[in-house]
Amino acid sequence: MTPTITAFAQSPDRGRGLARDMRVRWALEEVGQPYQVRLVSFTEMKEPAHRRLHPFGQIPTYEEGDLALFESGAIVFHIAQRHAGLLPDDASARARAIAWMFAALNTVEPPIVERGMATLLEQDKPWYQERLPMLEDRVRVRLDELSSRLGDADWLDGAFSAGDLLMVTVLRRLGASRSLEKYSNLSAYVARGEARRAYKRAFADQLAVFTGKSPTD
Repeated sequence: MTPTITAFAQSPDRGRGLARDMRVRWALEEVGQPYQVRLVSFTEMKEPAHRRLHPFGQIPTYEEGDLALFESGAIVFHIAQRHAGLLPDDASARARAIAWMFAALNTVEPPIVERGMATLLEQDKPWYQERLPMLEDRVRVRLDELSSRLGDADWLDGAFSAGDLLMVTVLRRLGASRSLEKYSNLSAYVARGEARRAYKRAFADQLAVFTGKSPTD
């Protein structure tokens, strides 16, 4: 059965591949699973029909038969469990890949998102300039730690996995801040993710929603 995911009808990221449906699109492309996309407006996201799929009124959601899921990490994990290509066969390597999935979303992403939201919404607030160094330091600490762990490896733990997929999407949120420029290995790591054919297909499909043109136009 072909799954259906939801995405923004008008994405606030203006087609830059930062909306969280990008993670799900990429995962589906990596495993070669066809899928359909249902675009929802900001109004529709808060209506009862969508909240039955996502209780917090956000995107993405995932529907396949009787199964309905929300939260991008949970959806990617489901895809990785159901299809070969995103989690190793070896039990220990598989557990480590799953640990990196959690690390991407629970350890690395929160300070990045917090800094981004402050920059977007709080620049006119009197506390912004005092708070900004603390926010930047939290991001720097995580990038220092991640850069040290990655070293000169291509991926976080051997072959590319769902852990790398999520980590790359998290680090891409730093693009506008130029924070990654200080970390050549992390910049190269993100570039490797973006160079994957599955990523390019997913990015083109998400960009097409913003431009109104199909990827083949």
